[in-house]
Amino acid sequence: MAETRNPKPAAKAPDSTRRSERSRRAIYEAALSLVGEVGYTRTTIEGIAARAGVGKQTIYRWWPSKAAVLLEAFLDLGEQAAEAAGGEYEIPDTGDLAADLKTVLRATIDELLDPKYEAPSRALTAAGIVDPALGAEFVEKLLEPSLQLYVNRLRAAQEAGDVRTGIDPRIALELLVAPLAHRWLLRTLPLTHEYADAVVDYALGGLAPR
Repeated sequence: MAETRNPKPAAKAPDSTRRSERSRRAIYEAALSLVGEVGYTRTTIEGIAARAGVGKQTIYRWWPSKAAVLLEAFLDLGEQAAEAAGGEYEIPDTGDLAADLKTVLRATIDELLDPKYEAPSRALTAAGIVDPALGAEFVEKLLEPSLQLYVNRLRAAQEAGDVRTGIDPRIALELLVAPLAHRWLLRTLPLTHEYADAVVDYALGGLAPR
């Protein structure tokens, strides 16, 4: 009787989904690190590909430009930070509007000055000025969701009687965030927690009920 052998189990096919995700994350990390090390102008698709260990055609298959790579990488960085913090972020509502706004503006300054965020933020801001499509995407996906948090908090303050009912929250929030953006973008003067507190005090002085 002929000897029977158990056939070898078929080799598993490579998981292309897992491989793609690993490559994508390596590209994110490469883009963010290169922008921090050499700046946006000197960062190239070829450099990102080499740092990530992928072919540049892999990048071009997923993104049309280095700006698009960087934007997606930066959005992913924000999502990771949100997950680490326990989920979606909201501006605190302790019943003390000034204290809540000072807390969030101080945190914003810390993030703006953190090298992990500052280099890609500046790069995307600059690229968005000369590329309207990228700028619109940057606003839609990154800035507007953050600004909406201020709208929500200011509306809650209106309902509590801490802000005049006729105030437009979308305009009012710019009294808070625009001064920080101005100092950060133009490097006119240092960004400090004391400055954040003063911005809140000055802004609320004009928003308080009359």
